[in-house]
Amino acid sequence: MSIFPLPVFEQDEDPSNRDALTLEEQLEALEAPTTMVVRFGAMLEVGEYKQAGEIRAGCGSKLVARTHRGTELVDLLTTTCSNAGCGKSISRSEMLEYIDNSGGKKFPFHTNGRVLRIATAEDLGRMSVLKGGVRDHKKIVKKLVEEHQLSMKIVDVEPILGEELFTVYYQAEDRVDFRSLVQALAKEFKTRIEMRQVGSRDEARLVGDYEKCGQHCCCKSFLKVLSPVSMRAAKQQKQTLDPKKISGRCGRLMCCLRYEDQTYRELKKNLPHRKTRVGTAEGPGVVLDGKILTQLVLVALEHDNRQIAVPVEELSDPETCPRPWEEIEKPVYEKKENKNKNKKSRRRRGNKSSAKQVAQNKGPTQTQESTEASGPKKKKRRRRRRRRKGGNSGSNSEGGGSESTG
Repeated sequence: MSIFPLPVFEQDEDPSNRDALTLEEQLEALEAPTTMVVRFGAMLEVGEYKQAGEIRAGCGSKLVARTHRGTELVDLLTTTCSNAGCGKSISRSEMLEYIDNSGGKKFPFHTNGRVLRIATAEDLGRMSVLKGGVRDHKKIVKKLVEEHQLSMKIVDVEPILGEELFTVYYQAEDRVDFRSLVQALAKEFKTRIEMRQVGSRDEARLVGDYEKCGQHCCCKSFLKVLSPVSMRAAKQQKQTLDPKKISGRCGRLMCCLRYEDQTYRELKKNLPHRKTRVGTAEGPGVVLDGKILTQLVLVALEHDNRQIAVPVEELSDPETCPRPWEEIEKPVYEKKENKNKNKKSRRRRGNKSSAKQVAQNKGPTQTQESTEASGPKKKKRRRRRRRRKGGNSGSNSEGGGSESTG
């Protein structure tokens, strides 16, 4: 039975009769990028290379490229064409800006190379075989180092896809003469040997995996330029000074202390120095401490030694700042005087009213007794006054005595 093409499917072949294009048609419609940004090598170097043919690949694809070291298997990061088959493509200016912000001339960036083709299954298999023999190659290199009695530590070895180069990464405190070792390695592996000295941070990049935070080591995932980190950054960020807690896999201070160091510097410029006299809403005081992130200042007030936290925006001149204790003490003092006066007047009024009530309550007998009792007292007072005056003592005293007897 013969198969006849249906008219419905024949119409679908025409793109003008459909709402969307297929993936193959979209890929063919896109222009091939002129340059590709790739990552290669154990040290995660970056290169921008032109392509040999019309290669259309997305980000993360495996490619075969000829770099300054030889034929290598590389990873496609992005393309520098706006219409290059990937929605994450960037322009060349954006890529160069990223390189400047990430280290500038120190950034491991290369342009002398070319992308040859998309990696095939044979290329991937060949590279997996080479990586599988790295452990054995490393043992051979260490054995040769012991035979030549060299004071160096082998960190890692790296072959490339084309086997034109065999790189040996090592650590050494002093300068090492490894010319005889290079000749022995060239006879053993039958290729060109490159000896590359690395530091402790580069060693962590080669052999490290995860850090204390649970993420991949920054130096292995994205950090390209490994700048030194000082203890000043840890002190400025109020971190613990225990070297075990702020050190990474490399034994040095963690690189993440540099990420916020510039922000801390800028914020610290806004804070006044310690023992500086400042003004607040509650009066002048002296700065004891400051919090960089919250932008708060701990101030000890001068008039009562209280410690208060004041935002940086609310600080003022200590000479012109308000003095609330002067405004508070005056009305309080006047109120105290008024209260004392009121108390005295109330007491006087109370004494007068009590005396009147006592006089009204007393009967006539009580008043007579009081007048009789007050009579001799008044006479005694008169005699004392006369004696004090000291006039005519004879006549006056006699007269006084007759008057008193009469």
